[in-house]
Amino acid sequence: MSIESTPLHYAVPQRVKNELVFRQMTVQQKTRVADAFYRVVFHGEQLKGFHSPSFDDHSKLFFPDADGVLHLPTLTDEGISWPQGVRPAARDYTPLAFDGEGSLTIDFFLHDGGVASEWAKRAQPGDVLAVGGPRGSTIIPTDYPFQVYSADETGLPALKRRLAELRPLLAEKEIHVLAQVDEAVGRAYLDEQPGIHFQWLDSAEALTAALHALTLPGEGYFFWLTGEGAQTKALADSLVQQRQIDDRWIRAVAYWHQKAEA
Repeated sequence: MSIESTPLHYAVPQRVKNELVFRQMTVQQKTRVADAFYRVVFHGEQLKGFHSPSFDDHSKLFFPDADGVLHLPTLTDEGISWPQGVRPAARDYTPLAFDGEGSLTIDFFLHDGGVASEWAKRAQPGDVLAVGGPRGSTIIPTDYPFQVYSADETGLPALKRRLAELRPLLAEKEIHVLAQVDEAVGRAYLDEQPGIHFQWLDSAEALTAALHALTLPGEGYFFWLTGEGAQTKALADSLVQQRQIDDRWIRAVAYWHQKAEA
């Protein structure tokens, strides 16, 4: 019997489309979190109708130019139109929380040289930013008995949102978090809670070893793997090739890419 014809006892993650809308929003509040993130709360009338159904949704943030001008795209019958052909700097971010009305929260991991990180360091109440999407969402069921989440700092906001979804189910599930993150930062940011098996790892090699050391059930598992692109792909490939994991229950997402050395 092929993998494709194997009876499914658990639903496969499903991809859904969302309406693409570009929205302007204003910084309402900024706070430092776990000494490694800025949590920025945005507010705006245009945020009404914002929709983010999945914990690892990616919305695109558009940043002002050096003169502080924010160039917003528009949607036409031909597609996306950029005023005067100017495309602002943009980065993908996970919505941490949305109140359903006009308040959107996004956490920015602080690191040197990043467009978004540098903006977050300087951001003040009243500053304007724009958000587009999420254009699509992967809906991941919560009912898998055995779940594994792998992330570095860039994936912590999505992971934080997912763990909040799982909190009412912890007594019924086996949840493993393998975090390639400074332990103090990870504990402070995720508010480590009983019922979840956390491992704080200091290298890609340690993360790979921890992942392969897990004792897995025959079915009812799910893997969420994020981080640097090449490393994330290697982790997913190793699970499929070495442990014969059905890749329908692996979601591997590159949250960033290591630049090649010149």
